[in-house]
Amino acid sequence: MAEPSEKRFETEEDLSRVEIPETLPVLPLRGIVIFPSQIHPFLVSRAASLKLIEAVGHDSRIIALTAQKNPEDENPAPDALYQRGTAVRILKMLKYPDQSIRVLVQGLARIELRQFIQREPYFVAQVTRLTEVFTPDKEGEALQANLISQFSKFVSLVPYLPDELQVMAMQVRDPARLTDLAASYLKIAVEELQDLLATLDVRQRLEKLLVILTREIELLELGHKIQSQVQSELNKSQREYYLRQQLKAIQRELGEGDGRSSEIDELAKKIEAAKMPEEARKAADKELDRLKMIPPESAEHTVVRTYIDWLVTLPWSVSTEDNLDIKHARAVLDEDHYDLEKVKERILEFLAVRKLKQDTKGPILCFVGPPGTGKTSLGRSIARALGRKFQRLSLGGIRDEAEIRGHRRTYIGSLPGRIIQGLRNAGSNNPLFILDEVDKLGADFRGDPASALLEVLDPEQNNTFADHYLDVPFDLSRVLFITTANMLDTIPHALRDRMEVLELPGYTEEEKLAIVFQHLIPKQMNENGLGEMQIEFDRDAVAEIIRGYTREAGLRNLEREISRVCRKIARSITEGETAPARVTVEMLPKYLGPRKFFSEVAERTNEPGVATGLAWTPNGGDIIFIESTRMNGQKGLTLTGSLGDVMKESAQAALSYIRSRADKLGIAPDFYDKSDIHVHVPAGAIPKDGPSAGVTMTASIASLLTGRPVRSDLAMTGEITLRGKVLPVGGIKEKVLAARRAGIKTVILPRRNEHDLDDIPPEVRAEMEIVFVDTIDDVLAHAFRSADGASESGQADAAAQVRPEAA
Repeated sequence: MAEPSEKRFETEEDLSRVEIPETLPVLPLRGIVIFPSQIHPFLVSRAASLKLIEAVGHDSRIIALTAQKNPEDENPAPDALYQRGTAVRILKMLKYPDQSIRVLVQGLARIELRQFIQREPYFVAQVTRLTEVFTPDKEGEALQANLISQFSKFVSLVPYLPDELQVMAMQVRDPARLTDLAASYLKIAVEELQDLLATLDVRQRLEKLLVILTREIELLELGHKIQSQVQSELNKSQREYYLRQQLKAIQRELGEGDGRSSEIDELAKKIEAAKMPEEARKAADKELDRLKMIPPESAEHTVVRTYIDWLVTLPWSVSTEDNLDIKHARAVLDEDHYDLEKVKERILEFLAVRKLKQDTKGPILCFVGPPGTGKTSLGRSIARALGRKFQRLSLGGIRDEAEIRGHRRTYIGSLPGRIIQGLRNAGSNNPLFILDEVDKLGADFRGDPASALLEVLDPEQNNTFADHYLDVPFDLSRVLFITTANMLDTIPHALRDRMEVLELPGYTEEEKLAIVFQHLIPKQMNENGLGEMQIEFDRDAVAEIIRGYTREAGLRNLEREISRVCRKIARSITEGETAPARVTVEMLPKYLGPRKFFSEVAERTNEPGVATGLAWTPNGGDIIFIESTRMNGQKGLTLTGSLGDVMKESAQAALSYIRSRADKLGIAPDFYDKSDIHVHVPAGAIPKDGPSAGVTMTASIASLLTGRPVRSDLAMTGEITLRGKVLPVGGIKEKVLAARRAGIKTVILPRRNEHDLDDIPPEVRAEMEIVFVDTIDDVLAHAFRSADGASESGQADAAAQVRPEAA
């Protein structure tokens, strides 16, 4: 393939007298066309071409060159070559270390390939020398003179072509050789060059070449024009900058201010009015001095100006006055939320302490409870009771530490963190800031936002909170931070230690009824356009919605169902029907469809091997069924239902205890020798873990092996030991409320959980029987029904038979 290099023309030798053999080796060229009289170097690297050069190196050194139709073709066939080419003489050859050869050739004459007589190892073809046609006349001379003029102009516009080419073109008298000289220096498509080579009529060749030269000259002149315009614009910008600087100097000498000076003065006034702490004031003054020295056209000017704007707009000394009227706060909290006495008492305690001691630091409260229990809305009510501004930041899914602490100013588009942004939006330095979903923070390569919150949520440290963007401390000690979470397990221990946890458990049915009539029904009536209509809901209808259409600890689904009833009524009114005066139980299937939830406890526990347990979930309490079965085998224990390690260990402990007490329970001592036990917890797609199902697993296995079913109206919870002790567990209120929702009448709890009864509403304690136990034997005594339906006393007698003897 040809390489760019200098070319020259032999003007003294008469190449027409050089004899061209009738057969010549053919060397295909890629991307170049060589004209007669031209001396041109090119590089040979293909295997066939190398063999051709080596074969003719000691011969006549005359070969045929023709261009390929497709330059990308590595092994072209004869029909992939142009039929007209150039016979050349090899002048010099230079071999490179990579075995390629640089060849210098001189064009002799135009030829045509007639027939290929050899294809391997290289092409050999019969060739015919072509004769050019030209009749001298005045028109031909004019064309030749015009070509010389255009070519000279072309050379003057191309910087890499030497001016000597103009002189050389003037010295060439033969028009055919002149066209070849001009064409060899054009960087145009191979197809156009091949067309010039194949044109034997010199007059036609002159005309074609003039058209091509005119086109190339126009393109070159247009490029020079564009470059000149760009240079002119650049010079204009430089001139304007120079004049602007002169104008500023003149204005300074005359004592006249400009817009820039007024901007600086305005910023200085804002800095003064912001009443910043000393460290922040120094940083602002320093940046203002920098701003005076930076030209407005500089990108750094915008960065510094934005930083100063953030400093002057933050509420360094702006605060709202707390409303310390305890009765007013109590009225606001009661108006917005039903019950939640513990949370309300804590807020009133904060107000009472603040009334006695003004400089007290804000507490860090954490509301923990199932979804829909009013954690976020409670924070809004507390802000209204205190008279503080309210700001909310959702932490769910945040993985970048910079969201809390901000980006450093070295980054493009950097901003302060969400804490500082919230303070600026609030316009005061003591708002109520609620951090939602703190248990759903993430961590990745960008840092751990939970670690960044350690300083924010520590009253002993957050008075000097340093945002990376501001790089000066800001006092957060006056901010009342409240966090919300569905569970505590995923919150890092260090962060949890900084917060005062207040639990918002699930609502009882009575609480839900009160909330529905006080808040949800009026709200949904107004939102659905029924506010002016006298439509009432029967208490039994609302209770049926709670029991049969929702099963949750919170209120979200209940509110959706109430809204659905209101929408159905609104639609019927718009269709011309009369609105009902009351919504009764009988109307619910029409509005809400068939009942969704039923009590399945009796059906699922009426046979041996099935026991009902109680579990805590992030959505409140729930009941679980533990099923056991026995089959022939060899002492195998199979556990299924997506159980965690702790729950699996509870099942193994339960089986070990029953095997150790087999004779006291009336079970054959060798029951396990030829049997396998399978314990399954339904809802296998839901992961389950924890020790509180130990007593339920024990009761299930014991029921299977003794053949006595567990009472269908009873549920239990508690951790077991190999000695048969029942240990305390957590989530008692949620579990008892779940049992009540499911229709359970009796609940077995560990004795050491007796103090947790204070959290259970009195109406629930009055309605349900709560039994406290110390050992597994106590559990079994209450769990088993006798075959003949023995009374409570009969069951107690049975329990006495299995109760361990005193040591």
